[in-house]
Amino acid sequence: MLKVSNLVKYYKKTLAVDDLTFEVRDGEIVGLLGPNGAGKTTILRCVTGIVQPSEGRIEIDGLDLEHNEEEVKRRIAFVPEVPTPYEMLTVIEHLRFIAMAYQTMDRFDQRAEALLRRFDLYEKRKDLVLSLSKGMKQKLAIACAFIHDASVILLDEPLIGIDPKGVHELKEMIADARGAGRSILISTHMLDTAERLCDRIIIIRGGRILAEGNLETLHEQARMRNDATLEDVFLTLTEEESTAEHSTAPL
Repeated sequence: MLKVSNLVKYYKKTLAVDDLTFEVRDGEIVGLLGPNGAGKTTILRCVTGIVQPSEGRIEIDGLDLEHNEEEVKRRIAFVPEVPTPYEMLTVIEHLRFIAMAYQTMDRFDQRAEALLRRFDLYEKRKDLVLSLSKGMKQKLAIACAFIHDASVILLDEPLIGIDPKGVHELKEMIADARGAGRSILISTHMLDTAERLCDRIIIIRGGRILAEGNLETLHEQARMRNDATLEDVFLTLTEEESTAEHSTAPL
């Protein structure tokens, strides 16, 4: 389980994340939604330990990131929005390197082949990563995330840039991970996908939570009818917040 408590992140004097508290339970898919600049990527980078929080506490399976960094990171899988793989390795070498880093070489050959075939990368396994298209690099990053048995899976805009078959396969793998009791946090702008895929939604703006819950709960918080889409709810809540910010701004 992932638990984030009172997370604050400043970049110099700019407040990117403002006292954020939430959790992702075992066997749950949570969507992290917000307009550009809302703080979604910063939150994911803080959880992974890539970015140091200014304040707050991050726990995975009851272990605190600050004091158990190596063990916590071993339990995390992360797919960034813009992957930066090692381009002078071959595809299979890159996948093996990730498995070795996580010390999960058990049945590597079978697991690697299954992942590479699933994402149409098997024929490219001996090619340099440098030669891959942007979409193929994204699929390699996804394969790397699933090569070890992470407790918490973090995905930052994972569906952008990959082909329809890759999207289908990733959605199935996310559902399978939920069935296996993993905690999955997905940052995305694809609201229709989030509506169908996620058990719960967190909507943020300006680094703060505007609303949280399943679609029924979000309808209540947005004071909207039950047949309203997630897109309707999202636009209503974020526009209301924007209006409120402008109305309280100094003249």
